[in-house]
Amino acid sequence: MAARPKLHYPNGRGRMESVRWVLAAAGVEFDEEFLETKEQLYKLQDGNHLLFQQVPMVEIDGMKLVQTRSILHYIADKHNLFGKDLKERTLIDMYVEGTLDLLELLIMHPFLKPDDQQKEVVNMAQKAIIRYFPVFEKILRGHGQNFLVGNQLSLADVILLQTILALEEKIPNILSAFPFLQEYTVKLSNIPTIKRFLEPGSKKKPPPDEIYVRTVYNIFKP
Repeated sequence: MAARPKLHYPNGRGRMESVRWVLAAAGVEFDEEFLETKEQLYKLQDGNHLLFQQVPMVEIDGMKLVQTRSILHYIADKHNLFGKDLKERTLIDMYVEGTLDLLELLIMHPFLKPDDQQKEVVNMAQKAIIRYFPVFEKILRGHGQNFLVGNQLSLADVILLQTILALEEKIPNILSAFPFLQEYTVKLSNIPTIKRFLEPGSKKKPPPDEIYVRTVYNIFKP
């Protein structure tokens, strides 16, 4: 029996949360080794476990994978979440890249100065409503299917749902002008593997708090 994937990252969302999402959507159980000290990071670096001296890092199938997008692509491809041909994979990749640009604003938000955080919420809402959500609303309205690509669950759906739900934590009515995305979000949230991940007690991480921010600063500050 193959070993379960092991995730190396601090105990919080950050760039590892998308990896947790796609593993959960694929129904894959995984373990986590949380980084809590700079010494743990040094140990991974000194042991040549981090190709570019950075986390996230995922041990899977005898490999130590780094770089978030590469990790996501490998897991998605392995578990049939990356399309059936080159055209579908390219569409999925394009949608994921766009959504990750928006998600990056959420990842960095807790590390802003308090005075800047509310301003950034306004900025995130504007970008989501003006630039990103209209694209996905049009796609769903245009083909009338339940998923973005190929009428089956893909990495693009997983990352978009993650981003929508994280935004709704800060801006509950952010989908008010997007009826197709509203319906889409409900349907995806009720897929059994995703529904389990959204339930209390799963490995889905809560919104970042001061403890997480302080831990990250202590580990990664020069």
